[in-house]
Amino acid sequence: MAISVIEKKRLADIARELRLTIIDVMAWSGGAHIGGSLSITDILTILYFKYLNVDAENPCWEDRDRFILSKGHSAAGYIPVLAKKGFFPSDELKSFNHFGSPFAMHPDSKKVVGCDVSAGSLGHGLPIAAGIALGARYLKKGYKTVCLLGDGECCEGSVWEAAMSISHFKLTNVITVVDRNRLMIDGKTEDIMALEPFADKWRAFGFEVIEINGHDFDQLDATFERAWTATEKPVLILANTVKGKGVDFMENNVVYHYASGDTAMCEKAKASILKS
Repeated sequence: MAISVIEKKRLADIARELRLTIIDVMAWSGGAHIGGSLSITDILTILYFKYLNVDAENPCWEDRDRFILSKGHSAAGYIPVLAKKGFFPSDELKSFNHFGSPFAMHPDSKKVVGCDVSAGSLGHGLPIAAGIALGARYLKKGYKTVCLLGDGECCEGSVWEAAMSISHFKLTNVITVVDRNRLMIDGKTEDIMALEPFADKWRAFGFEVIEINGHDFDQLDATFERAWTATEKPVLILANTVKGKGVDFMENNVVYHYASGDTAMCEKAKASILKS
């Protein structure tokens, strides 16, 4: 069923609020991996505010869906989502990356309420997702595990070992999403370590590949609905995104893979988000 106009507006409003918070986090922390945090905002919004079956009042609920931010350096985009969902007060975000704070540049599952997996070293998320999915099968549990990877992360061989395992064991309870913004810390992915033909590689590993605009809620909704009900092949969602999405001077600009901002720059960024 197509997403309603009202639902789409609700999600768009949440995503806009989250992008504004991400700018605040960058200011409070003194810097953040801002570009990739902004590129995944719409994906995280529809996951946490429509699809993932989680309970902020019971974060360790055994039957909850699991989420893994394999591109853990985008914690500045992920942790505000957990706050918005109610896992902890949003006011606590002001301590982001300060001494003694539970919130750092990479999420720590032992400190961040609602975070299922610690992340940071790239290439680890999808292998963990495969293990969680096998465990769910063994326990006869129906929960899903969603793993969000960066495209630059897909240079790691462990990603492809995990993909081979997920396909071999027909782990359709894993949903793999790639944030395909085409930029990594050193430049364009195709210049640093070419990924294309990217979709064909995932198909060759046995995945059903769905390529979408990762900022379009109609496409995101239809794709996650399909992925949630897949039974034949595991699904790979290739989400084409814009690094720095919503902030005009950051969009598609590798300089903003990681950045810090003074008050004037942050206000300029927020003004751009409110216009977009």
